[in-house]
Amino acid sequence: MTGTTAPRRGGRWIERWDPEDEAFWKESGERIARRNLLWSVVSEHIGFSIWSLWSVMVLFMGPEYGIDPADKFFLIATATTVGALVRIPYTFAVARFGGRNWTVVSALLLLAPTTAALFVMEPGTPYGTFLAVAALTGVGGGNFASSMTNINAFFPLRKKGWALGLNAGGGNIGVPVVQLAALLVIATAGAGQPRLLLAVYLPLIAGAAVMALLRMDNLAPVRNDGGAVREAVRERHTWIMALLYVGSFGSFIGYSFAFGLVLQTQFGRTPLQAASFTFVGPLLGSLIRPVGGALADRFGGARITLGAFAAMAAATGVVVYASVRESLPLFLVGFVGLFVLSGVGNGSTYKMIPGIFQAQALARGMGGEAAAAYGRRLSGASMGLIGAVGALGGLGINLAFREAFRASGSGTAAFVAFLACYAVCGTVTWAVYLRRPAAPARPESGVEAKAQLTSV
Repeated sequence: MTGTTAPRRGGRWIERWDPEDEAFWKESGERIARRNLLWSVVSEHIGFSIWSLWSVMVLFMGPEYGIDPADKFFLIATATTVGALVRIPYTFAVARFGGRNWTVVSALLLLAPTTAALFVMEPGTPYGTFLAVAALTGVGGGNFASSMTNINAFFPLRKKGWALGLNAGGGNIGVPVVQLAALLVIATAGAGQPRLLLAVYLPLIAGAAVMALLRMDNLAPVRNDGGAVREAVRERHTWIMALLYVGSFGSFIGYSFAFGLVLQTQFGRTPLQAASFTFVGPLLGSLIRPVGGALADRFGGARITLGAFAAMAAATGVVVYASVRESLPLFLVGFVGLFVLSGVGNGSTYKMIPGIFQAQALARGMGGEAAAAYGRRLSGASMGLIGAVGALGGLGINLAFREAFRASGSGTAAFVAFLACYAVCGTVTWAVYLRRPAAPARPESGVEAKAQLTSV
């Protein structure tokens, strides 16, 4: 079997696609999948940069803007919220319009928030206008959901951890890249020149759209499946994995958006000083995400995820201690550790999703391609929901910071709450996916399903 590309509805459509067939994969599938992965990463990367734009715009907003730290956290939270919610329709847009076609459209949509920010970034602009423009940047958060759904369909199960980790990690790097670009602008032109940063991204957005148009493909076998969506909504593992993704990705994106503002507010750093540190954590967290996926491929996603949450709880303890002692060096060590560990957890949790549903299929008596097809069907339907709920964890983090700083001028109380969250996530991971069942206490089919899940 080979992948055949044919004109359909005015675009490049591959009519037959079977990545689980090793002959097909070696003959043409791998080459096509890797090409689509490359340009998916580029588009998603820029989407993350635009989504996280206000994590650096607030560093440009000095006293002359008349906006206090609590309101700056709310600007960031607004972008986070919209980015989380649009992930749901973006997930299903891939099957409706085609992965290539939607990548082009979603890239071009990034021009709207970038151009709007270019016009409004100056003192005297009403706070409501800033809120509206920050909300527009949420479209960049949607790119992740459509990109992951699209790439999930291109790769066989044995390669999904690596492919999804690389796709997401390459996208996540958009956060530290825009922060590094902001650092360069502040260091060379000063904190009064945010428009220089915005102007750089306009041609990059256009270039990503053009390359997606020329180099990506649509998969005709990928269809919106209303039955799969309804089944995914009813499936408890969808919501369990959404909780775990709140702990991993919610931490990554929430901390990425808030890090610079926390340094300014709690430790009195200048915009240049804050920008000098802000990019480090998101960069390391992004680079490590594919490693988390690869480790999950080898050792099992649940084991890596549990280890990540345990280590995140320990790193949060370090941050709490540093916050109380007002030790900036120790605070930075703990915070950067949180970024790295959340990146590992991001890669391992997403690897778990297709494996869980395929394990369920095997436990129900399906085999071979039928089980693989069931896993693709349910994991594709659930990824948008899981990604959306997980991104809302970033909203929770920014709102927790807002309230903590408003109440006490310190983020310590927020970090204590985050530590409790990691304890809950670790306990759930162990109880659902790693704890060995007591065989006599369950029907045989239940034991079989549980045994499959422990290998996820």
